[in-house]
Amino acid sequence: KLKGLEARHPELVSPESPTQRVGDRPVDELNSVAHRVPMLSIDNTYSVEELRAFMQRTEKQLDGEAVEWVVELKIDGVAASIIYENGLLVRAATRGNGEVGDDVTHNIRTLGDVPLRLSGDPPAVLEVRGEVYMTNPDLVRLNESQKAKGDALYANTRNVTAGTIRLLDPRVAAERHLRFFTHGVGYCEGLRSSNYVDFLGELRDYGLAPTPNVAKFASIDEAIAHCESWIENLHELDFEVDGLVLKVNDFGQRERLGRTSKSPRWLVAYKFEKYEAVTKLLRISVNVGKSGAVTPVAHLEPVEIAETIVSRASLHNAEEIERKDVREGDVVVVEKAGKIIPHIVRVEKHERTGDPPKFHYPTVCPECETELVKDEGGVYIRCPNPECPAQLKERLRYFATRNAMDIEGLGDK
Repeated sequence: KLKGLEARHPELVSPESPTQRVGDRPVDELNSVAHRVPMLSIDNTYSVEELRAFMQRTEKQLDGEAVEWVVELKIDGVAASIIYENGLLVRAATRGNGEVGDDVTHNIRTLGDVPLRLSGDPPAVLEVRGEVYMTNPDLVRLNESQKAKGDALYANTRNVTAGTIRLLDPRVAAERHLRFFTHGVGYCEGLRSSNYVDFLGELRDYGLAPTPNVAKFASIDEAIAHCESWIENLHELDFEVDGLVLKVNDFGQRERLGRTSKSPRWLVAYKFEKYEAVTKLLRISVNVGKSGAVTPVAHLEPVEIAETIVSRASLHNAEEIERKDVREGDVVVVEKAGKIIPHIVRVEKHERTGDPPKFHYPTVCPECETELVKDEGGVYIRCPNPECPAQLKERLRYFATRNAMDIEGLGDK
């Protein structure tokens, strides 16, 4: 109806109209766009020791001033820049080589969480930086469609995002439901905030979606403890993360710290180290967590990874098992990210003998026999019984951990 109305009355068409999100035809080519402010890379650290050394060095450069540190997720997607002029989206580009990127405005306009017109009273010119990404459930749905058509499946969310954002036809991008998290500012005329946390609040007021789970800390020790606690909870996210980013909160301090030719001196990535090994999957069981989530667990032939013996690995959820086609008896590649969380990366299908049966999720809780239910997103399966013995045990165990009450001497036994 809206398209018909706009066709009859062209004077009513506005730039932020839903009909303007997806173009009628593909673009002929991707033009180059020069970044007014270079999109620099981020230096990486791979251990707590390296991270602490960077933070101490940064604080020393500020002559002992009090420094607030911000910790946020490092989304495993494709870096992009979006420019708004007088509140209207006028240009979007990939990072490219940092100086020049590809014009992907036609595809960025299809992202539902990228407003075509900003709300409120934004600066006259505002360039936001962020990450284009795809959620794991959306990848599962895309691969189901690919499989039904007999097309090749996508290995991971980053690969499909990188390919999709550079397509000439925006209708394909619209069908794949890419998303965008904002995590920085490039060129801006009239920046009001004096620090990063306040700036994120501004972005929300304008209708943009900043990276979630951002936390601010007044000391290095607090920030590092937060980083270490996050490693154990990454599997709860529905999108891929390949580390954390730590930033100086104050914009004035950032200005004084400056940059090298490649990266700013006021931020660093804490990348989780990854180690892999090949072993055999013996069987699959399910565990019930403190929130009722019923999670599949792979029992493996013991194998050494990162100087530890691994005999169990996470399979995350039912859709992950289906996507990777994991079956008992398979030869699998196991990865240990951050030296803490083992999980199955892929199945070596050329090693598979015969046609082993697929794993079927239980329909009732293995602990209390309550009928299991799917969550609202349709990805995770849960036991809805709050009195489930397994949930009570896991809640008590968590209550005693270092991240909660830190009760010494109370363990699983």
